[in-house]
Amino acid sequence: MPPRTHLSLCKFITRHPFRPSSKPISPIPIKPITTKSFHPFCHPTTLPPSRFNKPLYPQFNICRSYNVETDKVVDEINLKFAEAREEIEMAMESKETVYFNEEAECARAVVKEVLEMYAGLLSKLPEKERGGIQRSMGLKIEQLKAELEQLNE
Repeated sequence: MPPRTHLSLCKFITRHPFRPSSKPISPIPIKPITTKSFHPFCHPTTLPPSRFNKPLYPQFNICRSYNVETDKVVDEINLKFAEAREEIEMAMESKETVYFNEEAECARAVVKEVLEMYAGLLSKLPEKERGGIQRSMGLKIEQLKAELEQLNE
């Protein structure tokens, strides 16, 4: 730092000292954690009812309301989704090389598998759960289809 700038900075700091800021006010109610109110192995549904356990904005409360088996399938689809995106990315990187066709076929196969898993899950679910799955995963599936279309161009 040049000396002139250093002096200017020192003068500025001495003329305008740091003042303590006011305590920030949070719109979220904060309850201090005590040993009585928090147990690390306690599931949130077993906590005693209080206003702090209720969601602040219930209309934005997104929770999975489906069963454990559906949860496992959703997790498998999410893992395959990540794998499919990586395959598409590798194929896009190898565009205009001799390896492109192999990479593209591999990516198409993984995307096809993801779409089949998703369609199979939706066909097995009742209407209410199907809507929840479509809301939570539909955009990802559409994104995957769009990326595959980019690959095909």
